[in-house]
Amino acid sequence: MRFTAYVSGKVQEVGYRARVVDIANALGLKGMIENLKDGRVKIIAEGEDEKKLKWFEDAIDIKNALIYVSSIEKSYSPASGEFNSFGKLVAKGETDTRLDTAAGYLKELISAVNKMNENLGGKMDQMLNKQDQML
Repeated sequence: MRFTAYVSGKVQEVGYRARVVDIANALGLKGMIENLKDGRVKIIAEGEDEKKLKWFEDAIDIKNALIYVSSIEKSYSPASGEFNSFGKLVAKGETDTRLDTAAGYLKELISAVNKMNENLGGKMDQMLNKQDQML
């Protein structure tokens, strides 16, 4: 079976393709993902297990600090068998996986800073309470 999707949202230059490649490879799917000139991303995934394709369909709807999928146009058709693996098509002038890896690290950093800010806010409240008690 073949799953084709056109994904809209904040999905280019944020590591989306690398995440989808990882998901597809973990599920043993074959196919490709590419950026389109209109800002969308096109995905073709093929697999023998319909359940895995459904899991994949759910998993590509990513919303986090960097990636935000707003909509997915999807369709199913018979598999063509043209793919040997799942990969990312990269146009001339595009960056490679190093930027995708950096985007992943940036996401982790943003999460850590947000947690630090939450903890710092609590410490500031404690300090102000102690200052009030001293006065």
